Amino acid sequence: MKKVAVLQSNYIPWKGYFDIIHDVDEFIFYDEVQFTKNDWRNRNRISTPSGIQWLTIPTTGSITQTIDEVETAGSQWQRKHYNSLVTYYSKAPYFSKYKEFLEDFYLGKIWSNLSQLNRYLIIHIARDFLGIKTFFTSSREYASHGSGHEKLLSLLISAGADYYVSGPAAKSYIRAEDYKNAGIELHWKDYSFYPEYHQLNEPFCHNVTILDLLFNTGDSAGDFIWNNKN
Repeated sequence: MKKVAVLQSNYIPWKGYFDIIHDVDEFIFYDEVQFTKNDWRNRNRISTPSGIQWLTIPTTGSITQTIDEVETAGSQWQRKHYNSLVTYYSKAPYFSKYKEFLEDFYLGKIWSNLSQLNRYLIIHIARDFLGIKTFFTSSREYASHGSGHEKLLSLLISAGADYYVSGPAAKSYIRAEDYKNAGIELHWKDYSFYPEYHQLNEPFCHNVTILDLLFNTGDSAGDFIWNNKN
């Protein structure tokens, strides 16, 4: 059975995104679809003493473009984001473990394409820090047609999927009966079981970047994602 997930690339996503990656054999980046402004594609959240703060990548993107066409608006954001992570997480117990990677990403490289930088972060975090063995591909490597539900289903058929893992938000447009007719088992991801961990600030917040979990738990991060499933 081939298990597949299909998601748009996000900027340093939360732990639930990596939980989905961990659950499948192949993870397909779905960046040939429309870019949405003020969404997870170019921003995510960190915990600070004064509350949750957004880290946002400025882009030149518009809703007339696909995600993989969107360019960043300059590179000044890179040092700004790096400085924010240092300011708010340098006292976290495992921050130093990831500092060299962060320095290389934010200060050692210049990023212009949003999709490329998102994929770089996601793949490296998944493989190098979370030990995930999932195979990564792009939707553009497969034939698909139509839009919305039809396009996604045709993509999964092209990829040879037998089992599809989806986030619960897709229930608004996915027609489960079509998946059954195509011989694809549909599984809805449940994010409700995640345990809390020691966060630097209160109140505890689950919906922050995966970096928060890594900085605070290090190699034990998986224990707070997939090792606590009921």
